[in-house]
Amino acid sequence: MSEITVEAVPERGADPNAALLDVKDYRVGFKTEHGLARAVDGVTFRLDKGKTLGIVGESGSGKSVLNRSIMGLVVSSNQIEEGSIHFDGTEIVGTDRQPFWGKRMSMIFQDPMTSLNPVMKVGRQIGEPLKLHLGMDKKRARARATELLTQVGIPEPGRRLDQYPHELSGGMRQRVMIAIALAGEPDFLVADEPTTALDVTVQKYILDLLNELQRDRHMAMTLITHDLGVARGRTDDLLVMYGGRVMEQAPTDVLFSAMRHPYSEALLESIPTLDHPKHTRLNPIPGAPPDIVAPPPGCRFAPRCRYAQERCATELPELESDGNHHYACFFPVGTDANAEALDRNIERGHTAVGLPVSKEGRVG
Repeated sequence: MSEITVEAVPERGADPNAALLDVKDYRVGFKTEHGLARAVDGVTFRLDKGKTLGIVGESGSGKSVLNRSIMGLVVSSNQIEEGSIHFDGTEIVGTDRQPFWGKRMSMIFQDPMTSLNPVMKVGRQIGEPLKLHLGMDKKRARARATELLTQVGIPEPGRRLDQYPHELSGGMRQRVMIAIALAGEPDFLVADEPTTALDVTVQKYILDLLNELQRDRHMAMTLITHDLGVARGRTDDLLVMYGGRVMEQAPTDVLFSAMRHPYSEALLESIPTLDHPKHTRLNPIPGAPPDIVAPPPGCRFAPRCRYAQERCATELPELESDGNHHYACFFPVGTDANAEALDRNIERGHTAVGLPVSKEGRVG
């Protein structure tokens, strides 16, 4: 049996107040037979140590590709990566990020049943990163794995180490994934829709657990979700993505108190709330996300936006800044220009790109 070698881990930055993650004009594309698929198109953000950044948007908006590419998990000869990412002061674009995995960066994947090895016992799956990244022997790794399962709230941890993933419930499998991700005590954790397919009570437990572990370890974390409601009370800052681009970016409380982008508004309106009476009609977003190989010429959300005007169909809005609040829209929600745009579309019965608009302002 080959001897396990411990990876050389890049040193931590000297400045404790510096951003852990500083992303500038980051772009990820994939060459296809139909052209370049721009999965991530000019994303910029900063994530400080101990803070949580929520990244929200529909499936296909670029959330997961962004984070997997930052970690260097998207490796393909067809991939094009541009821009800048400083991780703890070190430029990592164009470099091999594998030495960072486990010890400095880690990820909780969306579906534990497909992410965990179905023919390997839980104890071995937790123990491997402890051996690889921390140089523990088998006995110490098992003891630490037991401690990790206890920390994530799994009962009878000693027995669970000798079980296979299929013998655990969905919530337990997700907690095993969290234990594996935290085994190397990383500085940066990516939680990619960590509560998908879990019932509501287990979702709350998992999110509370992540917040507690993050606070105890002073980790930086990105929480990827399609649900603004989940992100609202769990993040410090929010990044709203659509078609690979940033639509809106702000501290979480600022974004919810002064939401500016129509896409952010549409996402929020599509979520049912407890104060809605029975049989209340939901407000789904009409249409589908754009083709990232051949996106529309103007604003990427214009074909689905109830406020869209002629300008939106031809010009691509850049991010405007209002202090620490950034949004890419010509007719921001909550402004006179936005109200006038909706009135015009109601009067003519459709937007500038032909999307039907009712007298009540509904679309589709």
